[in-house]
Amino acid sequence: MIRHFALLFLLLPGAVYAQPEDEIAGRLISSGAAGQIDLPLLKSDLSVDIQGDMATVQVRQVFVNPSDDPISAEYLFPLNQKAAVYAMQMQVGDEVVEAQIQQKQQAEQTYETAKQDGKAAALLTQHRPNMFTQNVANLMPGQPITVTLSYVQAVPKIDEAYELVLPLIVGPRYQGAVDFDPVPQDVVLADLHEEDPAASTEIDGWMVSDLPQYPPVPRLTNPDMIEPARVSLNLILRGAVPVSNLTSATHDLQIGQSEGVISATFQDGRVIDNRNVVLRYELGGEETTAGVLAHHDERGGFVSVLIEPPKVPQPDQITARELVFVLDTSGSMGGEPLHASKRFMEAALQGLRPEDYFRVIRFSSDASEFASRAVPATGGNIRSGLRYVRSLRAGGGTEIDNAIRHAFATRQPANTLRIVVFLSDGYIGREADVLRTIRRQIGDARIYAFGVGAAVNRYLLDAMAEEGRGYARYVDPTQRASDVADTLARDLKSPVLTDIAIDWGELNVSEVVPQHIPDLFDGGAVRVLARYEGGGSADIRINGLVQGREAQMSLSPVLPAASDPQEDMHQGAAIPLIWARTKIADLDIAMAVQTGNPRKLEAQITDLGLNFNLQTQFTSFVAVSKRIVNTGDVPIGIAPVTLPQVEGVGPGAYPNTAFSGSSTPEPQTIFGLIILMTLGALRLTRGRRVVA
Repeated sequence: MIRHFALLFLLLPGAVYAQPEDEIAGRLISSGAAGQIDLPLLKSDLSVDIQGDMATVQVRQVFVNPSDDPISAEYLFPLNQKAAVYAMQMQVGDEVVEAQIQQKQQAEQTYETAKQDGKAAALLTQHRPNMFTQNVANLMPGQPITVTLSYVQAVPKIDEAYELVLPLIVGPRYQGAVDFDPVPQDVVLADLHEEDPAASTEIDGWMVSDLPQYPPVPRLTNPDMIEPARVSLNLILRGAVPVSNLTSATHDLQIGQSEGVISATFQDGRVIDNRNVVLRYELGGEETTAGVLAHHDERGGFVSVLIEPPKVPQPDQITARELVFVLDTSGSMGGEPLHASKRFMEAALQGLRPEDYFRVIRFSSDASEFASRAVPATGGNIRSGLRYVRSLRAGGGTEIDNAIRHAFATRQPANTLRIVVFLSDGYIGREADVLRTIRRQIGDARIYAFGVGAAVNRYLLDAMAEEGRGYARYVDPTQRASDVADTLARDLKSPVLTDIAIDWGELNVSEVVPQHIPDLFDGGAVRVLARYEGGGSADIRINGLVQGREAQMSLSPVLPAASDPQEDMHQGAAIPLIWARTKIADLDIAMAVQTGNPRKLEAQITDLGLNFNLQTQFTSFVAVSKRIVNTGDVPIGIAPVTLPQVEGVGPGAYPNTAFSGSSTPEPQTIFGLIILMTLGALRLTRGRRVVA
């Protein structure tokens, strides 16, 4: 039966819908034995307001039903893993509804009740810190539903510039071998989704939420037939100090500047959502290596300390290193990603020092390596290592946890610093296994994570680097990858400031985050946040080690003791949200690596979500219209918003279905076919009812 289903794209005039052509264009139709089935359409608008190193972002999602029947839409999409989502709004016609934050199970029940009552509703669910689904109920023909999300985040400083990533697409996720039972032809679509929102798997007594099913990816077989203009950008950049050099290596921008304010849009107005947007800019007039921001409201005081490493000369004594290179050769790395990884490896191996040792490990469904132990970086060994790297081919699954275990399985050469250099797109669903393994085995080693791809799993790779007291960098294989790979490989940095601790003096602080302060590398920065009581003058001392020698910096800020109603989001009001989001991230990691009582951790995350109005894995935003929009009595099926193929990712990342034609056992998207079959069955059922 599956053979008979295929996706067809028809670009039809905008007049087909009760929606202006500049809002929504295109039409997605599935054609099969059950007849034509229209799938929901989407357009997104990003509004970004950056002041200094703080960004406020609004993501506007417009859903349209091009069919003649009511449907409910499900959209899988990413947000920045550091984003503190603090508001959601839904608009249906002229009715605007502010979403409420509720415990996840309560929000799901609110949504289901609204759907059954025929009301428009929207439900936001977090599956990972960077992966969400938006469910929209009772999407009526000719009546678009607009959902707007608002979030705030600190913009990290990386290699001397501030870098803001706006994710546009979730890449496929490999979760290991999955067995699919045949789907009964009389199954009802509502039954397929009944347990999805709360689906979880028990691992060592822990209930870990499952990832959502990956939507259909018809662009694999119809590369030119998907609406190419789904996303727009409207960005404003300003600061208390001069801002300059706004650039993007991923997208062409139309940039304007007036009175110290920089604005930017996409050069072509709108783009397809098949890669992440990466923006970099510089702030002038930075004289200090640390700074303090604070905010006070009815919840108390919140303080943020931003630390940058001191500018110090390179040490005379260079520590010998054991560099363990771990290369992802799974199916999703085929083509440009693996080519970029090989370029990285050539530059890295040729740049080894005579006193270094190295290993090269490749992994997909299994792991193997160039040699059984670390070998000295002699000319002959480097040439042999290069031949091994050049021979690698892509294929198979992404068993990252097995590769990490392999990296720590051998004895480290004496008097060396072990650095695990990890190259991958991070396309897995079992991130917790990897982080747990790293925490148990890291010891004194460092992990440098290099993401290779246009829409990599930054949540996993950033978390790996943080657990490994290293850093994460990213190579886009479709944008001058060779130059970037060469630069990164020849600059495998050593940390400038290590063992960082803050002496708060007489200031009464609590709940300092992050729990583990990472090392600082040249050109970077780290932010430490805490709650405080009181206010006024404070004496804060930052302690650390510079090349093994003790180093200190003193700060004397004046902290507010009362709230300031005139303070806007950029002047400090975002600090409590960023503190709460960082605290939640610490608790998420604690759950992932199984440190602490899971029920207690869940309760803490839930309380933070409810008290700070934040989306978490245990709290959800839900919005329900007052009006009933669907007065019919026929069950409404759920249809996925299709996703384009990730730029630079080949069919090897997708399963052997009508959508991809790949035999590589990477992430399963057969659920898209199940949806289409069931929607067809639902349509036939509706047709029979009408005839009756």
